[in-house]
Amino acid sequence: MATFQHKPKNTSGRRHSTKLKGDAAEDEALSFLQNRGLQLLQRNYRTSGRGGGEIDLIVRDPQGTLVFVEVRSRSNARHGGALASIGALKRQRIVFAAKMYLRRWPAWPACRFDVVVVQSGELQWIQAAFDA
Repeated sequence: MATFQHKPKNTSGRRHSTKLKGDAAEDEALSFLQNRGLQLLQRNYRTSGRGGGEIDLIVRDPQGTLVFVEVRSRSNARHGGALASIGALKRQRIVFAAKMYLRRWPAWPACRFDVVVVQSGELQWIQAAFDA
């Protein structure tokens, strides 16, 4: 009987590198938004369970609007770039997480969903990128 052994590729270094790049993009996005008067309320808000999601940054703009920010980073625009990587399922999970976050508020403030794209060394801020 023949036996086969599968040796998985070592991807831990790649995951670590991707995490570091993502964290750096979030740092850059946060600094950019704070320089424009937005105040950080929470970073990396996560919900648990199936269908749970994560919101990279939750900020408040100077007018009081609560802004849920998805930060996407890509080294180039292949495969549609960073913005195209936010599909329907990702948006659904962000909206779900936002609803969970808003449960702690006695009344929901005005809200919007923004995207900050860091790609090829440039930062693009897309306000009201999608709706709930």
